[in-house]
Amino acid sequence: MTKIIVLIGAPGAGKGTQARLLEERKGIPQISTGDMFREMKKADTPLAREVQEIMASGKLISDDLTYQIVKDRTSRKDCGGTYILDGYPRTPVQAEQLENLAKEQGKEIQAIEVFIDRGELMKRLTGRRSCPVCGEIYNIYSKPPKTDNVCDFHPDTQLTHRADDNEESVSTRLATYDELTKPLLDYYEKSGRLKKVSGEGDLEEIYKELESLI
Repeated sequence: MTKIIVLIGAPGAGKGTQARLLEERKGIPQISTGDMFREMKKADTPLAREVQEIMASGKLISDDLTYQIVKDRTSRKDCGGTYILDGYPRTPVQAEQLENLAKEQGKEIQAIEVFIDRGELMKRLTGRRSCPVCGEIYNIYSKPPKTDNVCDFHPDTQLTHRADDNEESVSTRLATYDELTKPLLDYYEKSGRLKKVSGEGDLEEIYKELESLI
């Protein structure tokens, strides 16, 4: 039976990287809510126009409308088989709605959490630096540039540090993530559909473990 894989992970856990690898190597589409909303901003369909109006008014997009967007996107040909949902569902209410979609599409749901030690997450997020010219990402703890704060490929360019990649902002983001995500993890754990993969260590080893679960 084909699956809807619900990929869950804190910012910096590496779930986006792993989802991209699964898409490249196994042809499993990564359906991201961020991509869907960006597409809706440009599209000219009744659903897109409704979303654009709500966004323009500054209101939040309801669970029902978010579900319609996900349903619309996953009804396309590339989602005929197994696909990964990245960023949806975010709440138990959305998880219940996804159950209906899975039934309609004849798929089973599997939730996978990419988990990581909080101290390691802090290092990953606060240590990030990037080159404003080529976009190369570094980390002062795990992947430092050859010369301090200078891009390896553009030696005249100083690396930049995102303003919100500081300990206070990162702690707030992670606390919000924990608060929002715990009910979702509990939801899938209770039904025996939650698997866990460590996001620490070698990228290829993490990928192999994730691939074996899928």
